[in-house]
Amino acid sequence: MRDQVIFANKRVITVNVQGITGTKVSYFSYPYSKVEYVGVETAGVLDIDSELILIFTNRASLQFNFNPHVNIQTICATISQFVL
Repeated sequence: MRDQVIFANKRVITVNVQGITGTKVSYFSYPYSKVEYVGVETAGVLDIDSELILIFTNRASLQFNFNPHVNIQTICATISQFVL
């Protein structure tokens, strides 16, 4: 696992590992107070992963893919508590 996402109580933190050796790492922090929309796409028959989409007030967006073993509804409900 190279890239990671951390859902903290006030923000989403993304960790992006770049390059073959993984020596270059980018960290970004996105506050929940700037989230305008939350979207969820659950896994289907041919699409095996679930997706969480966050759209911010400046129209920037983040999309996260989760494997089928992750309960995406629980993650969405938790984020909604901090966004709303």
